Amino acid sequence: MSEFRDRVKIIIFGTDTTAGKLFDVVLIITIILSIIVVLLDSVTEYHQKNEDIFYIAEWIFTIMFTAEYLLRIFCIRRPVSYIFSFFGIIDFLAIIPTYLSLFLPGAEVFTVIRVLRVLRVFRVLKLVQYMGEANLLVKALAASRRKIFVFLFALMNIVIILGSVMYLVEGESSGFTSIPRSIYWAIVTL
Repeated sequence: MSEFRDRVKIIIFGTDTTAGKLFDVVLIITIILSIIVVLLDSVTEYHQKNEDIFYIAEWIFTIMFTAEYLLRIFCIRRPVSYIFSFFGIIDFLAIIPTYLSLFLPGAEVFTVIRVLRVLRVFRVLKLVQYMGEANLLVKALAASRRKIFVFLFALMNIVIILGSVMYLVEGESSGFTSIPRSIYWAIVTL
């Protein structure tokens, strides 16, 4: 059993092995395809025409991600540390909405299920673990945090000023019924 577990661990976590690289490529392609399905399924006209295809595809992706999640738990020495790690939580959030839709049937909970389906977009966060350059980006952002803060503060001031000016100039007749609504316009416009 330990030998099998070690083989699985090498495939799942061994990015320097051929099997590990193949696993990563297949997983990345699967994540991207599942995100495309979620995005297309959210467009009403595509959903109406392809509801059955999207439903089947979602279950195929969910089963694949569930197998990956369970294999990761299986081959790690301390499974609890993975389950409660950032990527463990992301993996769990990526699969749970589909399973919850089984236990929450009925028209009155469709809104809840739609909200839970949005959680499937968390699959995109799984891609972060495959980008070594992400650490470099995080370090650069951390080093520039004061400059970023000053930029965002200046941008916030500009948005508030523009929103307030539009509220005063255009007024309620043009749809600017409040300063917050005018600020929203300024954010969308900028």
